[in-house]
Amino acid sequence: MSIQAPPRLLELAGQSVLRDQALTVSAVEELPRVLYLPLFMEAFSRRHFEALTVMVQAWPFTRLPLGSLMKTLHLETLKALLEGLHMVLTQKDRPRRWELEVLDLRDVDENFWAVWPGAWALPCSPEVTSKRETAEDCPSTGEHQPLKVFIDVCLKEVPQDECLRYLFRWVYQRRGLVHLCCSKLVNYLTPIKYLRKSLKIIHLNSIQELEIRNMSWPHLIRKLRCYLKEMKNLRKLIFSRCHHYTSDNDLEGRLVAKFSSVFLRLEHLQLLKIKLVTFFSGHLEQLIRCLQNPLENLELTCGYLLEEDVKCLSQYPSLGYLKHLNLSYVPLSRISLEALGALLEKVAATLETLILEGCQIHYSQLSDILPGLSRCSQLTTFYFGRNFMSMDALKDLLGHTSGLSKLSLETYPAPDESLNSLVHVDWEIFTPLRAELMRTLREVRQPRRIFIGPAPCPSCGSSPSEELEFHLCC
Repeated sequence: MSIQAPPRLLELAGQSVLRDQALTVSAVEELPRVLYLPLFMEAFSRRHFEALTVMVQAWPFTRLPLGSLMKTLHLETLKALLEGLHMVLTQKDRPRRWELEVLDLRDVDENFWAVWPGAWALPCSPEVTSKRETAEDCPSTGEHQPLKVFIDVCLKEVPQDECLRYLFRWVYQRRGLVHLCCSKLVNYLTPIKYLRKSLKIIHLNSIQELEIRNMSWPHLIRKLRCYLKEMKNLRKLIFSRCHHYTSDNDLEGRLVAKFSSVFLRLEHLQLLKIKLVTFFSGHLEQLIRCLQNPLENLELTCGYLLEEDVKCLSQYPSLGYLKHLNLSYVPLSRISLEALGALLEKVAATLETLILEGCQIHYSQLSDILPGLSRCSQLTTFYFGRNFMSMDALKDLLGHTSGLSKLSLETYPAPDESLNSLVHVDWEIFTPLRAELMRTLREVRQPRRIFIGPAPCPSCGSSPSEELEFHLCC
């Protein structure tokens, strides 16, 4: 007999049961666990909604990873399942076989449905369950453990996705019986009221990654601060294109102080990314000194920082273990980079990614950061394009990378000597200079993926990336 025969026979048995809807309803309580998954998948694929409603009421496993089975939520299927769950949750005595603790609507754990159903003759192991939820994230209340519903939320349109609206309403009407847990929340909407409505429904302790775009800083701080400070398990906080509309520096300072106080409660924060960082110009120290956990990733991009802002980066322990530092498109040409050099020396043992692209750094400032850079022995990625470097400065820079044996992707600007009066590359001049730079580099180490010159490349359109092989096109 083929090893595939048992699952095949179970599938045939499941199809037979589903042909008779009444039989499915009456037999589900006695259905062998080994038959439950193939029968559920058959009912799901054929959209036997009544069967799904009944089956979820006797679900014999601790988890139902629906998101991996239903890549895009289907409203009628979702309604059928939630109707069945409602019947169970509102009963004082739960069904004998019902073991469901987690309804996971994220696209994870396809293996749950792929393995031979016999492997699920026992409940999910604690190891599997603990990867997705903890008692700390969603604490129990009342006589029964609340059902945990996991979903990643992306707010893009108004009105919201119909399935998401239905789920939010269903959860809201069953407060105390259900915890809506959202590990990742992304907001693209400018009107803040839609985000606030979502945060009133989501269990705030469950949010591990929060990304907010296209919002006014003052508005964000006033309206969201009370929610942010309750996200005690937050690991990643990303603000992108958040503008500010006040020229009152005192008011701005007070708002930054209020916002910074939130960080006193974020003990697990590992990544802080702020794009259009202008709002914090002159006030960055207030934020940095409130960080409770050593950051692994700091991104402050596309804005302005004062010299005092850069100086504070090297003064606080929370930035002493950085793995990734991104200051791209923050103009640094008018300030001393001694503080940045001090920060590089401080994180030399841990830093893996350094992005200083488009910072308008001049060759006269290079000596401030070279000693620190040369000690970053773990560095794998270094973006230094779109800065103002002479040929001698670039040679000096490449020479100081001799000890960076782990560098696998690096970018550098075309030397100033190869630029014409319009600051465009003169290719006849640039080509031999680039070859000379490569000879200089090969004298100290062998590069892997390197991009010298403007990006994207005018002739082939290539841009630096992790997929880019050794590149000398242009």
